[in-house]
Amino acid sequence: MNRKKARKELSKGKTKMEDFKLKVVLSILGGIVFSFIFILLAFVLPANDEKKQVIIKPKTKLEKISHSLKQ
Repeated sequence: MNRKKARKELSKGKTKMEDFKLKVVLSILGGIVFSFIFILLAFVLPANDEKKQVIIKPKTKLEKISHSLKQ
């Protein structure tokens, strides 16, 4: 499309409305995709980790100090 035709269409307001509709549709689709990603992440990632934690008995003096500071 050459510049003269583009200017005529812009002055008529045809492409402005089409651009606005395109922006609205793309923003709605972007929101749906964005929320869909977080919904999938909520199901994929576990909320609670039920694994038992194994506490290793400290052997060295530094490990004993670190263990006592953690508790």
